[in-house]
Amino acid sequence: MRNKRFFIVLAGALVFGLLAAVSVTRYLSSAQAYTKSLNRVAVAKVAIPLGTKIIAEQVTMVQFPQESTPDGAFTSIEKLVGRVAVVNIAPREPITEVRLAPEGTAGGLSAVIPEGYRAMTVKVDDVVGISGFIMPGTLVDIVVVIDPDEKSGMQDPISKIVLQNIKVLANGQNIDKPESERQANSVKAVTLLVTPEQAEKLALSASEGKLQLVMRNSIDQGDEPTQGINKRELLGGEHAQPVPDPGSLKSEQNKPVQKPVSRQHRAEPKPAAAPVVAPPRAHVEMIEGAKKRNVDFP
Repeated sequence: MRNKRFFIVLAGALVFGLLAAVSVTRYLSSAQAYTKSLNRVAVAKVAIPLGTKIIAEQVTMVQFPQESTPDGAFTSIEKLVGRVAVVNIAPREPITEVRLAPEGTAGGLSAVIPEGYRAMTVKVDDVVGISGFIMPGTLVDIVVVIDPDEKSGMQDPISKIVLQNIKVLANGQNIDKPESERQANSVKAVTLLVTPEQAEKLALSASEGKLQLVMRNSIDQGDEPTQGINKRELLGGEHAQPVPDPGSLKSEQNKPVQKPVSRQHRAEPKPAAAPVVAPPRAHVEMIEGAKKRNVDFP
């Protein structure tokens, strides 16, 4: 009896041992397969501001699944040393090729200038710079107030938008948003991203007239052609326009506004039309024996 119980316990132990061995083997196999599917990806250890050259102390390596590895990620720190960031890179954020300037690019403002563009600085004050609200990345239009040539026959100054949808690269010495409001309001110059042709227009406008920056919505990048305005047209007045909601789209701003109708121009009510009376129909009186009846003819 004792031998029978012993063999039962021994068989149960062997079965459970075999199941445990199979489970551990499967777990190790899956863990090994998962480890093989991981990639070493370089991420930022600290915040990397735009325009700065990356050093080894700013980068660390972490494991990423192959299906989650970003395109253009780096697998070694050595390939990142000396590259320049063209955007702000947050801590623990993967560093990819699209976030970096081409190899050999110098650090600073020149790293964020795209090919074919130029950076040009203009003087501003609290009015021209919109009270310090002009930050790097802001989109502006440039208005110039200029006296026309005397030979053109026009004597009054003209106000005209000469450049549209111009990106602000820097305000003062800041190529990123300044940390303090005091530093933002104390700038006396802004640097704009322009093409060579736009740089020529901007230089002539700053030399011959007075510039004014006009801020625009970052998603509103459409072209708005204008004719400019002189004193005579300015004194002609302007019609009141409805104030749009903050951030509203242009399609939402063009809804027709119903104008109130004055009493003098209000239409008088039309009199009700007289009812149409059908003409009387011809009829004949017929006598049939003791009966008498009327017969109508159409």
